[in-house]
This record gives sequence, structure tokens and C-alpha cells, in this order.
Amino acid sequence: MKGKARILIVDDEANARAALSEILHDEGYTTDTAADGFKALGKLPDFDPDVVLTDLKMPGLDGVGLMDKGRHLCPDAVFVVMTAFGTIDSAVTAIKQGAESYLTKPLDMGALSAVVARAVDKAHLSRENRRLRERLQVRNAVGHIVAEDPLMVEALALVDKVAPSRASVLILGESGTGKELIAEAIHKGSPRAKEPFVRINCAALVESLLESELFGHEKGAFTGAFSRREGRFKQADGGTLFLDEVSEIPLPTQVKLLRFLQEKTFERVGGNETLKVDVRILAASNRDLSQRIAEGRFREDLFYRLNVVSVPIPPLRARPRDIPALAAFFLRKYAEENGKRVEGLDDAALSLLVSYPFPGNVRELENLIERAVVLADGPRIGARHLPTAVARTAPDGAPPQVPGATIAELERHAILKTLEHCGGSTSKAATILGISARKIQYKLHEYEPDSSDR
Repeated sequence: MKGKARILIVDDEANARAALSEILHDEGYTTDTAADGFKALGKLPDFDPDVVLTDLKMPGLDGVGLMDKGRHLCPDAVFVVMTAFGTIDSAVTAIKQGAESYLTKPLDMGALSAVVARAVDKAHLSRENRRLRERLQVRNAVGHIVAEDPLMVEALALVDKVAPSRASVLILGESGTGKELIAEAIHKGSPRAKEPFVRINCAALVESLLESELFGHEKGAFTGAFSRREGRFKQADGGTLFLDEVSEIPLPTQVKLLRFLQEKTFERVGGNETLKVDVRILAASNRDLSQRIAEGRFREDLFYRLNVVSVPIPPLRARPRDIPALAAFFLRKYAEENGKRVEGLDDAALSLLVSYPFPGNVRELENLIERAVVLADGPRIGARHLPTAVARTAPDGAPPQVPGATIAELERHAILKTLEHCGGSTSKAATILGISARKIQYKLHEYEPDSSDR
């Protein structure tokens, strides 16, 4: 980590600056110097240091003033102060003003190395957390959906376009891909956003109950109908009705749904009164509706009415770049729910997740991460916290069984597999892995003798 860490040394004594710069440079850090607080402020934006090692007492802008102004320019930078006035009062003041630690002059080289190393680690953690927050803030205009893979970004772009319209939308995708979340996003991006969003799972009800749920019923319409009941269409008036698993609607009910799409009218079960409502229909299916039409189980005219615009949602295995961001999102969610301090996944766990085909898609990933958080006994989720099925289905080139693999072997696998999924882009792989592109390039140079494995 030292090779990428940048230290800005601020001291009004030229000899002290030069000596510290030489010492830290010899330890592998990139260094720069400034003669006072004001000169340091000028260097902060371009140098972007991980650690600012500053004298506390300086003419003009002192160390405390530099911390106060500098944290706005470099929010991830960690400040360590040096003082020849090693009193408790000066140390306490520096810590209260935001210093990570302090050193007394003349400096002890062992203490200097240890304090700077800890400060660098804290700065890197701060930067990693900020990058994570930025990734989790990847949003499309109509919803809160984590998406980094181009396939999902393309699907969300289509959602952006169709949301403001009145058109019916058919959302297609395997179970667990997030079709309901997409439907909510379309509703929130429409002029109907403040009106009801009503959903119904068409596969969960038998024909008689489904028809009543959709259209409502009159008192006495069937056994147990002791009073009039309004259906989902009436509840959704002015808003959006989401028909999940629309392929499972029985044919007689399909006829009534088709009539509504054509005329915007319907009758309650057992009633004669024609009702008219303003409802936008969104539908979703995990089945091939063309095949259902060929089998005579779905009306072709209804299909065309529902499928004014089709939004296909790719399975998770087809968008592996989303896996790290989604895992981080669910990890934070369930860590908070369970009151646990879990900061992330280690390289071995991440590599296994990216390689796993996820037959249950995003829903499976969410359940898997919840389980891992519950089982976690440290700050990071490891391969041992994942179900054995995940490791068992890892493809050729996966890391050795854990335990048994070295950290270097796991790191190598994570980097190479992520690069493979990113088409060789070191910058994209660096974003996913939460490390710098420079580190990836450095590691690739290390792997050069084994380049045939790539």
C-alpha cells in the first residue's frame, strides 16, 4: 500500500521538511512538502494526499488552521500533527480539532513509521467507503436501483424513456431479477407517482378469487360475499396496477382484462354496473409468452395490448459487474438490521460470487448476503461464510479451496477474473474491486511470468 500512499509534509523548518521527506520516501511513500499552512492549501487539490504530516506551530496558518481549511479540500486526508511543545494541552487541542494522532519533536523514527502507517490505512479505508457510497448512489432518474453493468444500465435507460408515458409496459425476466422493482421505478417516474401503486400476483390466486381481486364483487355474488368489495382496478384509479406473473391469468379472466385495456371499463363480479377508471397497466412475466400463445394458454391480442413497450431484465449471471455493487448494498442493509459491523467482502468471497451463476438471480444474492452477515464473525465476509454450493460451482481457474489458498493466490484470481468480466479494462476492474488501477497494473506485471494462464 505504501507505493500508492501520498504524504504531504508541512513544516516551516527546511531541514526538518527535507529529512522527513527523505525518510518517508525511503519507506516507499510518495512525498511532497510545503513551508507553511497556506502553501500546503495550494498543494492539496493537485497532490491529493492520503496523509498530511504537519507541524502544529507555524507562522501564518498553523497546523490547526490547516486542518480546518484542508479537510474541505481533501475530505479523505488524515492529519497527523507534530509539535515541539509536547504538552497534554496541545495534544488534546490537536485531537479535538480533527487530528488522527500527534508526534512530539524530536521525532522517534519508530513512532513516526507506526503513526503514518495507521494514518494511511485510515485514509485508504475512508476512500474505499466513499467509493462504495458513490457506487451505491448509482441511480436512474425514476428509482433507487443499483446498476453498473452495461446491460442493466441499458434497461434502466429504457425505463427512463417509457416511465413518463401512458403506455402499457411488459417487463420480462427470470424470477428474482427485480421485475417488481422496475415496475415501481416506472410508476415513480410517471405523472402518476403520487397516486396509488397497486400490485397483484396473478399466480397466487385461483380463477374465481383472482377475478374478484381484480374487478371487485357485489354482495351475494358468490358464497361468502357478504358485502360489496372494490377490486384492485378501483384501488388503483388514477395510478398504476402491476400484474405480476401475468402469464398465469386464466383465459376467461384474460377476456375481461383485454376489454379493460380496449375500453377502460369493467363490471364487478356479480354486478351489472359498468365502471370506468383511469389506470395504467404494467405487467411482468418470467415465462415465454410466445410459447404460452402457441400452447393456447395466452391470448395473442392481450399480449399485444400489454406489450406496447417491452423491458427485458437480464439475469444476474449475464451482468456480473452488478454483483459487487449489489452485494455491498445488501451487506450494508443487513449489517444495519442485525446491528453488526461488517465492512465488506474479502477477495476470495468476491471472486466466488462473481463466478457463481445465481439461478435465483438478485433475490438469491440478497438471501446469500443476509446469511453471510448473520454468520460473520469479523469485519469482512469470507468464503467460509458462503454456502458450499457457491464454491462447488466455481469454474476452472477459481481460487484453491478455502482454507488452503494463500492471500496472494486469492488476490490474483480476483484481479484476473474481474479483468476478464470487464473486458480487460483496468479502470473498471479497479472500481469494482475498490483498489487503484495502478495497483492492478503493478500486479499484472508481477504475474507476467505466468501470463499464459491469462
